[in-house]
Amino acid sequence: MDKHLLSERDICSKFILPALIKSGWDLQSQIKEEKTLTAGRIIVRGKLVARGKKKRADYVLYLKPNIPIAVIEAKDNRHSVSDGIQQALGYADLLRVPFAFSSNGDGFVMHDKSGQSAQVESHLSLDEFPSPEALLDRYLAWKGMSEAEAQTALYPYFDSGKEPRYYQMNAVNASLEAIAKGRDRLLLVMATGTGKTFTAFQIIWRLWKSGQKKRVLFLADRNVLVDQTMVNDFRPFIGSMAKLSTHAKTIERADGTEEELTLAMDRKRRINTAYEIYLGLYQALTGPAESQKIYRELSPDFFDLIIIDECHRGSAAEDSAWREILEHFSSATQIGLTATPKETEYASNIHYFGEPIYSYTLKEGIEDGFLAPYKVIKSHIDCDVEGYRPQQGQLDRDGVEVEDRIYNIKDFDRTLVIDDRTKLVAKRVTRFLQESGDRMQKTIVFCVDQEHAGRMRQALINENQDLVAKDARYVMRITGNDKDGLNELANFIDPEASYPVIVTTSRLLSTGVDAQTCRLIVLDREIGSMTEFKQIVGRGTRVHEDTGKYYFTLMDFRGATSHFADPDFDGKPVQIYQPGPDDPMTPPEDEDNPETGEGAEDDETVVIDPTPTNTDPDGEDPDGGGCPDGRRRKIYVDGIGATIIKERVEYLDADGKLVTESLHDFTRKHLTRRFASLDDFLRRWKDEDRKQAIIDELAEEGLDLELIGREIDAELDPFDLVCHVAFGAKPLTRRERAENVKKRDVFNRYGDQAKAVLEALLEKYADEGVLTLDDTNILQINPFSQMGTPIELMRAFGKKPDYLRAIRDLQEALYDESA
Repeated sequence: MDKHLLSERDICSKFILPALIKSGWDLQSQIKEEKTLTAGRIIVRGKLVARGKKKRADYVLYLKPNIPIAVIEAKDNRHSVSDGIQQALGYADLLRVPFAFSSNGDGFVMHDKSGQSAQVESHLSLDEFPSPEALLDRYLAWKGMSEAEAQTALYPYFDSGKEPRYYQMNAVNASLEAIAKGRDRLLLVMATGTGKTFTAFQIIWRLWKSGQKKRVLFLADRNVLVDQTMVNDFRPFIGSMAKLSTHAKTIERADGTEEELTLAMDRKRRINTAYEIYLGLYQALTGPAESQKIYRELSPDFFDLIIIDECHRGSAAEDSAWREILEHFSSATQIGLTATPKETEYASNIHYFGEPIYSYTLKEGIEDGFLAPYKVIKSHIDCDVEGYRPQQGQLDRDGVEVEDRIYNIKDFDRTLVIDDRTKLVAKRVTRFLQESGDRMQKTIVFCVDQEHAGRMRQALINENQDLVAKDARYVMRITGNDKDGLNELANFIDPEASYPVIVTTSRLLSTGVDAQTCRLIVLDREIGSMTEFKQIVGRGTRVHEDTGKYYFTLMDFRGATSHFADPDFDGKPVQIYQPGPDDPMTPPEDEDNPETGEGAEDDETVVIDPTPTNTDPDGEDPDGGGCPDGRRRKIYVDGIGATIIKERVEYLDADGKLVTESLHDFTRKHLTRRFASLDDFLRRWKDEDRKQAIIDELAEEGLDLELIGREIDAELDPFDLVCHVAFGAKPLTRRERAENVKKRDVFNRYGDQAKAVLEALLEKYADEGVLTLDDTNILQINPFSQMGTPIELMRAFGKKPDYLRAIRDLQEALYDESA
């Protein structure tokens, strides 16, 4: 057997896998072949949505399922044995494992980061691959773990058939290791939409089942968060789990079935201590009055483990309601979960919990393709930019003279209301939905307060009267004081429910609500807090492939997206759009004169608007809006008018590179990286018998030429698309190429039936863009099926090799003017 002739897969199956099994690795539970680690970054340009190349390890070795220890990168035998080691080290870093191997079937190169080997890198024969026990000993020494600690750290996962993503494994495993070593305050930072509750479930399950923790409290500050968690990720705890609430509630699950939540409190607010897993709101456990502090009914050592969801919302502040609960149960291990660790003069998660034991950021989620990128539309309204000064003696809606001063963006809808401005925002949002072609896309509009949210709801209803007539829930306000709106919250976040479509809110939907199909977020209030800004962006970052949601749009009317320019913000939008007053609201698909920044080396491009960050005035109540309770009344002025004076779109990527880029330029940049010159591409095209192979390779890298062709020119062959876009060559359409072949009469040496087959293939290419002409299955469809059987048609050329040779000649004839 000549190894040099074997493919990489053959090397894996004939040499690498047998060596692993011989060393004692279990094929079913310890070896994963071709393990996909990332989803491939989502690339958005115009209407094009494509995925970049996935990161995929040839082998990942596990001590137990989901507890990885080593990575192996395989190469075919034409490579040296060490050629894959750098790639393997990249995957090892991703999985946080100390051992990386490379092999070409002759042996292995081992890279040991544990510090337990005499040499960091060494060569091993196929028979010398280390056993699981040998790597475990080094692993435990590297981690500084005793065998007793390993019993906890390596306890099995719950197997539901849902395999955790690599970063979820990292978070769970890091938590178990830290707790096994005795740490009792932990902080996990995971971007919104990355599965914090699933991660929390696996942590709890492993500690609970191993006997390390017997009673667990999961704390949140929103009912919907607790209810979602109980019927979804925490479902395996049913029978041992209850909610700390006196209000019975029936929840509808995703499959349509209904489920009544088990309660751990009776009507007299007495806690049933028979359960092991408790979920609750901190509001249900404490309050300003002593009688409300029912957590004191439980002994300080009642809970062994407390997990605080969305812990940035005040739990770290020393005077917060959360903090008194945490301090009462201070002997329990406490884990804070957050997307945005809060660090201010007054509250610090890190001060309380310590440095994060694991972080997975928005930027990483976008790069890996697990989170949706987004476009940003920035709109500047005249009164926001120029300010508003009332005319002398101007009266408000109540006939009271308006104070003579300049009102600016911080005043609007907080102290002074220009209703024409609200109507303008509603008109712009409606126009965007109309131009997008999908007026049913779930939309959240963030307003200054509840009163503003009510006015915005009314303005949006008046702009969308046709759809409101079909269902009054098309636009709804969902705020803390609106019971009817709150009752529809579950429907808004349900991917299967069509209504509500547009919701207006102030702060209620800014955090924690799992709005998977939200495609449009509108900002019509200032956001001074980076923590809150990240949370709001997180409302749209979930990918929902079933409904085709791969990105979302952020419309900014208040300059809130200036946070993108802040170094503390780590997830950059893919596009920011600022059209003029008469331009369409949807971003253009191409631009004639893009400005290209220097130094752009990565897959996406970035332009950041450096508008200074705005801050909310101190002491204002976010859900204000009236004066009955003593707050300053709002001033309403009518007949002022409002216009948008500037709007624009900018593309940004996850790395923050400053480049304005259209689909055309994005494609050109990546093609010229792939092919150094036109001659380089022409050589590759001519040498490749299967032209489709080149197209497939480019698609793997995120360049789907079929999709790009539809956007740029649907009549072009992929060959012409590359030559034209990357190198400026004059393109020919497929029809023009086919006609050139006919003019040269290249079929004259064949008989009538063979000539008819070739002419039909040429038509297939010209009309449908079929490139796989050498696939004999094509002879089974019309018009070939009417000419004869595939065997009969190939016999018209002689034998099958003669037919395939004729097809190759046809392909060469199609491109011979250029190639």
